[in-house]
Amino acid sequence: MLTANQLTYLHNISAKIRKHIIEMTHYAKSGHPGGSMSMTDIVTFLYFNWLNIDPEQPKKADRDIFVLCKGHAAPALYSAMAIKGFFPEEELKTLRCIGSRLQGHPDMNKLPGIEMSTGSLGQGLSVSVGMSLALKLDNKKNRVYAVMGDGELQEGQVWEAMMSAAHYKCDNLCVFVDNNKQQIDGNITNVMGIEPLTDKLKAFGWEVINIDGHDFEQIESALVTADKVVGKPTVIIAATVKGKGVSFMESQLCFHGAPCNDEQKAIACSELDKKMGVCGCQE
Repeated sequence: MLTANQLTYLHNISAKIRKHIIEMTHYAKSGHPGGSMSMTDIVTFLYFNWLNIDPEQPKKADRDIFVLCKGHAAPALYSAMAIKGFFPEEELKTLRCIGSRLQGHPDMNKLPGIEMSTGSLGQGLSVSVGMSLALKLDNKKNRVYAVMGDGELQEGQVWEAMMSAAHYKCDNLCVFVDNNKQQIDGNITNVMGIEPLTDKLKAFGWEVINIDGHDFEQIESALVTADKVVGKPTVIIAATVKGKGVSFMESQLCFHGAPCNDEQKAIACSELDKKMGVCGCQE
């Protein structure tokens, strides 16, 4: 169970990540702030309270693997990695610049700590399944964690990967679905509905856990449960809010792929500054 100090620390980190997202995308004049902010609490918990990773040794043999399937949400991942120490926070200003290591989608050939280049929706899970299979074949204890978008579940390749992971009993694989219920073209229910998602995933042979994706205690409990599952992969369906953390951005589809303007940036940063507690944001 998380202590009060741990919760304060995680909330401070998530606020700082969200502020970075606002600033990075505003500076780049492009990017995807909405979906980055909906998954921020999941990434915060993984990078600052769960994953066995070391920014000084990004390729260490016993590390956990993290795959960001919804690669367009890279600003959240880059911010977490920078705060964790994989690269200087100052570099976040280079998002989407020519020659930058921080491309619009994660590039494993440019930035140490990125395990897989992603962005083509539907492919991240397939790669994650392959990684988990390889680890099992080598009798390694490492685990694979991935974050998918809910709209990504409309891709056929996802369901082939779901079948494969269950068939090969990939119990070292844990996938979060960032279930913010919106995609670039509108509400998912109107574009192409994915419900009943829990029933579908169970039918495909997965252990399914439903949580509030902004509640750190629920995220921890789900991960503890997933670690104990034997003989099948686990999917954590995390109910989230697009643009979470900034009042005027929450559930607003216009921020799926558009940054704040100057006035909006100032308001957003002011709101996020107020959410950072007295404990500070550094480890």
